Amino acid sequence: MPTEDAAPAAPRRRSAMPADAGPAARSHRRGAQTAVPCLFLRGGTSRGPFFDERALPADVPTRDAVLLAALGSPDERQIDGLGGAHPLTSKVGIVRPGERPGVDVEWTFGQVQPGGSTVDTTANCGNMLAAVLPFAVETGMVVPDADRTTARVLTRNTGMVAEITVRTPAGPDGTRHVEYAGDARIDGVPGTAAPVEIGFLDTAGSVAGSLLPTGNTRDTVDVPGLGAVDVTLIDNGQPLVVVQAARLGSTGYEDPAEIDADAELRAKVEALRLVCGRAMGLGDVEAKNYPKMTLVAPPRHGGDLSTRSLIPRVAHRSIGVLAAVTAATACVLEGSVAREVAAEVRGTEPTVSVEHPSGEFSVTLGLDPAEPGRVLRSGLLRTARLLMSGEVLVPAALWNPAAEERSA
Repeated sequence: MPTEDAAPAAPRRRSAMPADAGPAARSHRRGAQTAVPCLFLRGGTSRGPFFDERALPADVPTRDAVLLAALGSPDERQIDGLGGAHPLTSKVGIVRPGERPGVDVEWTFGQVQPGGSTVDTTANCGNMLAAVLPFAVETGMVVPDADRTTARVLTRNTGMVAEITVRTPAGPDGTRHVEYAGDARIDGVPGTAAPVEIGFLDTAGSVAGSLLPTGNTRDTVDVPGLGAVDVTLIDNGQPLVVVQAARLGSTGYEDPAEIDADAELRAKVEALRLVCGRAMGLGDVEAKNYPKMTLVAPPRHGGDLSTRSLIPRVAHRSIGVLAAVTAATACVLEGSVAREVAAEVRGTEPTVSVEHPSGEFSVTLGLDPAEPGRVLRSGLLRTARLLMSGEVLVPAALWNPAAEERSA
């Protein structure tokens, strides 16, 4: 991960809202619709609208109805909203100032399936995480006072904490802003941008409760129609089922469109996912967006491991941030199915290159010298960009903040 000569400064936080900036003042009636302020950002290889939590309904069912309408779900095309008709572009971020000691910003990630009618807030998204600090600076939640700003961000979905650093130079008037232009490149995103540095702190068991929910680096599960399948069930920021592609009749090098078109392969993957979900202690995962599925094969392009991911039923065009962290972790675990096909990874701070359909993703792992299988920290680089600032309009029949204010 690139570093700068100047040390990042701790940000100043602005937690208090102005007296006239409650939800009714921030979100407002506009004719027959409700206008909800938001910023539309790309984070890594994902994108979606980000909201100040205080501008959304406090009631969760009403909030979710607003978010679904904003994205245009449950229509598969999301033609009546901001969604991009794909899980990677059907995501939302809900942000608020930090309320816990040592935390600057808190956020909730919401996954919306284009054809779905729910907002899943149980999983993580490391790509969208890259846009949280830019959102906080853009909205004044965090006030930078140096050329680089580092903040601790809590993902409320899972309790995961990450240290995020962005560039915040001063403009001609002396006011600092997020710098989006730069020379950092990540596969899956065209061009270059300013780096967003992310350091994950002890992410093991983010959803499943432990790094290895079954206690094993390798399990053999019995899957209807497939028989015995060797897998590694692991959660280092993302519950992941790691399986060798060849075991499912795949090469592990297919284009995502080929995977999406292969109904037989996808049926095998889903049957395996349902069995592994229960084995990981996650219960019936048919309606859940996790565990994610990662098919692994020997590297082909100079990396350490080749991957093909499904999220969970649609092929990922690259690989998710936390899926990459978790797959990289599997490479250093003796006996895992990933290690069996991966290049040899050595040292207590190895950088693991995870190949994916759009290129590669490098993850630097900080391993416990006394317990090499334990990851203390993982560092990586993403980029982000503010795409739009404005208001998203939803039917007032879903939520009328003015009426809510009158009844309060």
